[in-house]
Amino acid sequence: MRFAGAEAVALWHGDHDLQGVDAVVLPGGFSYGDYLRCGAIASHSPIMREVVAAAERGVPVLGICNGFQMLTEAHLLPGGLIRNDHGSFICRDQVLRVENTSTAWTNGYTAGQEITIPLKNGEGGYIASAETLERLEGEGRVVFRYVGVNPNGSLHDIAGIANERGNVVGLMPHPEHAIEAGFGPDTPAAMRSGVDGLTMFTSALTALLAA
Repeated sequence: MRFAGAEAVALWHGDHDLQGVDAVVLPGGFSYGDYLRCGAIASHSPIMREVVAAAERGVPVLGICNGFQMLTEAHLLPGGLIRNDHGSFICRDQVLRVENTSTAWTNGYTAGQEITIPLKNGEGGYIASAETLERLEGEGRVVFRYVGVNPNGSLHDIAGIANERGNVVGLMPHPEHAIEAGFGPDTPAAMRSGVDGLTMFTSALTALLAA
C-alpha cells in the first residue's frame, strides 16, 4: 500500500484487533492448513473475525490468491476455488479484462480495460452453482475476467469477484507484483515495466477519501 501513498500495518493471524486500519489486504501465498482445503483453516483465524466484521461495516477488503480463497471460505464472497483443471501449478503474466469499475478496488480503471497481472496458483479454478453464477453476472459482480486463455478452468473465465456492496473484492492474480517499474510484467515499452496492479491500491485510497 505504501506505493499507493498509504502506510502499511502488518497484522498477525492470531491478532484480535485490526489496529484501526482503513482497508485490509489479505495477501497471496500459502497459509497453514492448505493441505485440507485452501483457505479453509486460515478463514477461522482470530483476525478473520475482525476482517468479517470490518467488511460488514463497509471497510474495503481485498483478497489476493490465497486471500481470495479465505474470503470465500469465510463467506464474504460466494463460490470457491479448486485445483487447476490441468492439475499443475501455473505462473505466468496474465491478461485480465476489468468488468466492474464501481468497486472500492477498481474505480481507477475504465470498463473493458485490459491489464496484465502476474498469476501464480495451483488451486485457482473458480466454481459456483449455476444460480450463483447467474446472480454474479446479472448483478455485475464479476470484477475481472481472464482474456486470451483460461489458465485454471475457472467457470465463466472468472478471475475476480465482488460482494454486493462492492467493498470486498477477491481475485486470483497478484496485483501487488505489478506495482513497481522494473519488477512487473513485460510491456511493449520495456521489460518488467508493467504497473497495472498499482491502480487497484490507489483506487482504494480514492474510495476512502470519497467516503
